[in-house]
Formats: sequence, C-alpha cells, structure tokens
Amino acid sequence: MAPPHRTILHVDMDAFFVSVELRRRPELRGQPVVVGGTGNRGVVAAASYEARRYGVHSALPSAIARRRCPHAVFLPGDHELYAEVSGQVHEIFGRYTPLIEPLSLDEAFLDVSGAIRLFGEGVAIAQRIRDDVHRELDLTCSVGVAPNKFLAKMASVEAKPRAKPEGIEPGAGVVEVRPGEETSFLHPLSVRRLWGVGPKTYEKLDRIGVRTIGDLAALPESTLVSALGPASGHHLLALSQGLDSRPVEVERDPKSIGHEETYPHDLYELDDLDRELVRLSDAVAGRLRKFGNGAKTLTLKVRFAGFRTVTRSVTLPAGIDTAPEIVAAVKPLLHALDVSAGVRLLGVSGSNFGGRSEQLDLFSAMAPEPAPDVQRSSAAIDEIREKFGAAAIGPASSISGDKLRVVRRGAQQWGPDQQPGSEPGPTRSGDTDGTNDPN
Repeated sequence: MAPPHRTILHVDMDAFFVSVELRRRPELRGQPVVVGGTGNRGVVAAASYEARRYGVHSALPSAIARRRCPHAVFLPGDHELYAEVSGQVHEIFGRYTPLIEPLSLDEAFLDVSGAIRLFGEGVAIAQRIRDDVHRELDLTCSVGVAPNKFLAKMASVEAKPRAKPEGIEPGAGVVEVRPGEETSFLHPLSVRRLWGVGPKTYEKLDRIGVRTIGDLAALPESTLVSALGPASGHHLLALSQGLDSRPVEVERDPKSIGHEETYPHDLYELDDLDRELVRLSDAVAGRLRKFGNGAKTLTLKVRFAGFRTVTRSVTLPAGIDTAPEIVAAVKPLLHALDVSAGVRLLGVSGSNFGGRSEQLDLFSAMAPEPAPDVQRSSAAIDEIREKFGAAAIGPASSISGDKLRVVRRGAQQWGPDQQPGSEPGPTRSGDTDGTNDPN
C-alpha cells in the first residue's frame, strides 16, 4: 500500500520538441509541424497539435505522416538543443523539490510532499511550475497531481490539450486526483490506459467483457489471474484500485549506452559497414568515458533490408571505453553475418559496466595499438570535443565531402534525414518523392 501523505506530480511538456523549435521559428506557429527524421525512412519524434489533427503522432513513419498531412512542415531533430532546454526545465523543478525522477527529456515525476508547507498544496506547486516554465522558457507543460506515481501520470494525460479533426481543445493544465477519489477518477477510463495493457492483453480482456478500468476492478481476482496469469493479474488489479507504492527514484543510472542508425539506402559492402561501425563505436566510447566507466558487454544490432533484425553480443573480462577496443570486439560479430541482403540499420551498444582497473592483459592484444596509447589519445579527443564541439574531431573514415559526419545522441530513434553529409533543414511534404516506406 502507498505510504500516506505523499504528493506526487507528473510533469509532461506539451509537444516539447516542436515547441522548442517554434521558439526559433515563430513564423511556423499555428501550422502543422513535425520534428523527426525528414527522410522517407525517418520516424516522427514529435508533432504539433495542428499536425495531430490529421492523425500524425510520435513513432509514426515519416512517409505515412506526409501522406496524412501533405502540408506539414518537417524539421530535423536537434537532440542537443532539447537536452539543454530539458536541463533548464529541471532547474525549475529543483526550486520546489530535490526529489525528481526524470523519465525522458520531456517528462518527470516530482515528490513535493516535503514542500507543501513552503509552497502550498500540490495543485498550487503545479501551477507555479507551469507559470515559471511559461514565463522563463516560453513553453507549456501539463501536470498531474496525485498520491502516487501511477495516478499522477494518468492525471497529466487528462490535463493535456487534445487535437481533434475539428480543432484543438485546450487542456486544463493541472488535474488533481485527491485521496479517496482514485476509483471515481479511474473507473470510467479505458482499460487500455493501464500500464501493462498492450494489444495482446487487451484482446484477452475484451474477450471477457472488460473495456473500462471499472470493468476490470469488478472482476473476481481469480478470474483475472486465470485470464492473464498471476503476475499480470495481480498487477492490473492493484492499478485498477489506484494502488502504487513506488517511490520517486532520484538516481537512475543508465543500464546501457548505445547508438544506432537507419540509413537512407541499404548498405551491402562490408567496407561501408566497417566505416559505420567505427563511427558508432567512437560515439559509444565517448559517452562511456563521460559516464566514467567501461562496458564489459558489447552488442551489435543489425536490421536487414527485409526488416529482419539480429543482435550479437560479446562479454569481455573487464570494461572498455575506447573506440579501437570496441571496434575490435564487435567487428568479428559483424563479419560473421551474411550482409548480402543489404543492411538497413546498424547499432552498437555497451552494457554490464565495470571499471578499466579490472582490465586483463590478455584482452589488450585485441586492440590495434597498446591500450595506454589508446587511452591517452581518447582523453585528448575528449578535451578537443569539449572545447570545440563534437564536429571538431572524429574518425577519418567519417569524413564525407569536406564535413565530418557526427553521430548525434538521440537522433538514431528518428531515422535518417537526408543523404549522409547533406545539410538538414525544414521541408514540406511535397519536397520528397513520397516513397512508401513504413520504416
């Protein structure tokens, strides 16, 4: 059961990536704007509410988004900018509580239980946060206030604006679920809203007549467990009653660090794939060093032209954090695959973190040069990038034309914009050939 007297906020920025872009492109306000991969293999990262009226939403393939909203403006994503603005938003959160659990760049849980005497009740704190964010950053957010994380998340959804074909309906901005009101708030909502109800689970629930959260809560526990299994049955029944005892977790260390990239055209030659492997490994190594640890397990991800995806991993005796070492570990995994069908996506990630102090001499032989030299050169690369930016230095094989192709964090989830090395910029749906590619 949830501890008493908790006041939890779930703050969710409204169309965050698009809203950040509109601050520097105010002439696009009021238009359907889409941020993400602008190429035909890209995916939508965020859509303005004007674009959502046409059925455009995050994770939708860009090619489909263009068909649904032919007059939309497409902007390439700028993860570094969004991360910077996210930091500014979190600075505002920190004025009210140190108990902040980031979920992504645009949403977070806040436990403000200890701040009520100083700033007022949860709704008052939520409104103060919204006012600060709007006044200082020219952005808007929606906030759910509740006794636990699950209810706060559900409430923030109810607080958001809604895009309908006939227009945009403003949101309340702040919605509170007070203690004692949990079931009256939850039970009319669709059971699809519960965490853990995906398409397969919903199909099972639909077969036994469960369509709302209230329908689920009315079922005997034995019936639910029989239909879904013990773990899922008990979990969903607790949520249907508004129960969630999880604390706001301030420290959320990453469990893996990786980069992957979808290419505008399939790659068939190992030489081309090796160059991409070096780029990705260099980016992963830089983030591992920034994190302050090495990865013992390296994973290669390959998606072929037919959308078949395979992963291959290798676990080393100690953590590594330099590009040559990562390449040496994952290159054999790549070369063991038959890539003749064409590679659509390539990814490299590191996990199972451990310190370099555990490094064994045996693995040093796998690196193309002595480990101490690699470490010194890697440290120098970090210093240059810190001073002059990510595009100041990189692998020679990553040069395209007269520019260095930089792997940018976050961009891999949106797919390619245009041809490697081309200049990204805003496009309208009619600017491309409209290839039907569902990503």
